[in-house]
Amino acid sequence: MQQNPEIYIVIFIGIILGLLLVGFIVTILFLYQRRQQRQEQEMVLMKDKYEKEALRSQLEIQENTFKTIGQELHDNIGQMLSVVKLSLSVVPLEKDQKAYELVKNSQEVLNKAIIDLSNLTKSLHTERIVDIGLPESIRFELYAIRKAGLIEVHFNQEGEEEPFNEQKSIFLFRMFQETLNNILKHAKASAITVMIRYLPGSFELEINDNGVGFDLSEKQQSSSSVSGVGLRSLFNRARIIDADISIDSKPGTGTNVLIKLSLPQES
Repeated sequence: MQQNPEIYIVIFIGIILGLLLVGFIVTILFLYQRRQQRQEQEMVLMKDKYEKEALRSQLEIQENTFKTIGQELHDNIGQMLSVVKLSLSVVPLEKDQKAYELVKNSQEVLNKAIIDLSNLTKSLHTERIVDIGLPESIRFELYAIRKAGLIEVHFNQEGEEEPFNEQKSIFLFRMFQETLNNILKHAKASAITVMIRYLPGSFELEINDNGVGFDLSEKQQSSSSVSGVGLRSLFNRARIIDADISIDSKPGTGTNVLIKLSLPQES
């Protein structure tokens, strides 16, 4: 009994159509998945961009506040202290009078207060950081600590300074200040070493102390910890200027903070 060849043709065409249909469905699903992944990536990028802009605005407001406070301290408090200093200097007192030593000590304390206030306003003023450069700003900050004689300070610089744009200079200096503040408040260190490196294509700022150290993961998870807030500030600033920051610390071993930033290559 012979079979009708048309049946084979119909079966063959059916198989082809079935394969085409399956291929079409698979292609549609693949394209849909690709589109979904692309949309998810775009959403992540948009979220990251939004968060960076929000952080940047927040920190710019903070810098403007620092600048305003520094200006007010200089113009108002500094001026009043200078007036008091001048008034004390013209008080008619002889060395044998009882109030002489008291007035003399008051003058010395007042002089120190004026110098400390001047140093504080310089640290707060963002334009000065840009004007004198990052290395000099760090030297000035460390000089004040060294002068106080409370802790041993070392500073080294490798390579010639390459200026950053204004935002990067300010943010790097604030990151240095935050790290230094954490050391002075919490580390119980007897020595600090700061190293600046201008390398081909990159910049490094490294800060070491020989203090008590801490558990990094514990600090990052602690929302109530002051040092935890300081760490978040460090990472937030690094994120905005696309810098890499690593913190190596364990209880009893001191702390190493390394900040790396890419520099534009010369063509």
